Amino acid sequence: MKFGVVTFPGSNCDEDMVYVLETLMGQEVERLWHKDTDLKGVDFVVLPGGFSYGDYLRSGAIAKLSPIMSEVIKHANNGGYVLGVCNGFQILTESGLLDGALLHNNNQRFICKNVYLKPASDNAAITKDLDATKAYKIPIAHGEGRYYADDATIQKLHDNGQVLFQYCTAEGEVDESVNPNGSIDNIAGICNEKRNVFGMMPHPERAADAELANLDGKAMFESILAHC
Repeated sequence: MKFGVVTFPGSNCDEDMVYVLETLMGQEVERLWHKDTDLKGVDFVVLPGGFSYGDYLRSGAIAKLSPIMSEVIKHANNGGYVLGVCNGFQILTESGLLDGALLHNNNQRFICKNVYLKPASDNAAITKDLDATKAYKIPIAHGEGRYYADDATIQKLHDNGQVLFQYCTAEGEVDESVNPNGSIDNIAGICNEKRNVFGMMPHPERAADAELANLDGKAMFESILAHC
């Protein structure tokens, strides 16, 4: 599979993502610049973490206007796969490819730490091969990670199995006490109705290398490769 990793001004996790996909997973990777107007034949687009355009206005609000995003939106609407991590998730919601919005953390502080995630559905490529009984330890690093949507949208996401991940305890219990940012229903990641666009705030690429003593994130990439 050929992956395209997009770099915006202010992206800082693009090379981390390239390293995981290319070196650890053995996939072909194309580096895409935000001014590109051609996806260069990639099968799967990744919008990495960082602070695109300095997070001015709202995180992702300016990046959605980059030329590359017109092609990413076309790719997604044609059934192509897209993954947005952290700032990438914010860009996907700002672009309308995913429902809802990412608001300032409820403590109004930037949070950088390990959290635990529970797979909330197994009907998307990124979660199909995950263990529903396991709590996956994945780092977060964000100031605007509080997932929000209106009640009808939240109900739809749950009814359709579009909630991918929820923040949980180390034992896998979804509990408000371990919600790091105030996200509704502890939501940490969602997908679209067609299940080809995925967004998540935690960083699986930071938990995919044995040198980091954590391979929980690698399981998500392995699931993607098995089912895309």
